[in-house]
Amino acid sequence: MSILSPIQTMSTVLTQHPFWKNLPSQFFPILEEHATYQDFRAKEKMFSKGQNADYFYLIIEGRVTIETPFVPGEGVISVQHVGAGEPLGWSWFFPPHKWHFTARAVEPTRCIVFDAARLRQLADADPAFGYQLAMRVGTLVTERLQATRSRLLNICEVV
Repeated sequence: MSILSPIQTMSTVLTQHPFWKNLPSQFFPILEEHATYQDFRAKEKMFSKGQNADYFYLIIEGRVTIETPFVPGEGVISVQHVGAGEPLGWSWFFPPHKWHFTARAVEPTRCIVFDAARLRQLADADPAFGYQLAMRVGTLVTERLQATRSRLLNICEVV
């Protein structure tokens, strides 16, 4: 028995997800066609540093930790947590399309998952969609890098 809530229609979830806020409505049918749900158990690894970044995740429910690889003297460090209403992953958007961190579900987590190669193809084929996607991913990268920098500075101050 799953402790995750019943699955809503993809259309409803996509249009309500904050990542797509103010996205022109003509793009939602395209996104819906290429979106699937995926559930992860608590402590389940979603992806690992160095693997191909083949998917883009929007967290619907649950929480995920983003971890560094092993740091001498520190071990694995959780640099950030992301949860419901947040996107997960940006490495899929930029060559060489390899994950820079590892992601692990902290608790049961439900995501909408997109095939990254397909999203990139759609962005290439439709510059208006590509612009919308690039602006959102660019904002995500900026936010995550600032959060990671802050977290790592806090760790260094403690040491």
